[in-house]
Amino acid sequence: MGGQLIMPQEIEVYYIIPAIRREMALALKALGRKQKDIADVLCVKESTISQYFSGKRAGDVLLNDAVISAVKGAVGRIRDRASFVGEVQRIVGIVKAQKLMCSIHIQKGGMPKACNVCFR
Repeated sequence: MGGQLIMPQEIEVYYIIPAIRREMALALKALGRKQKDIADVLCVKESTISQYFSGKRAGDVLLNDAVISAVKGAVGRIRDRASFVGEVQRIVGIVKAQKLMCSIHIQKGGMPKACNVCFR
């Protein structure tokens, strides 16, 4: 055993949630929302939204069509911080259920390909 190990919770915080926010920002932009408004909805700075749009932030994690579809549906249900957190949690659950988190964990976190530790 060697190398750095990243815990599943860190994968969620460092990779999954930013990728979900990126997709939410793109979905809100497609609906005609302004960058400042998108930043307010997603509880981040405008510079973060700009980085999502340019691919400088969260650009290395690709979400599948099912997750992107869930994100597009979620943006219409976000009314406040509580609903934002609830929608992100719901989508993280989809990412976990589809084992998309596993492929990211294998790629970024040093886990073996045959890992199923989160599903025991």
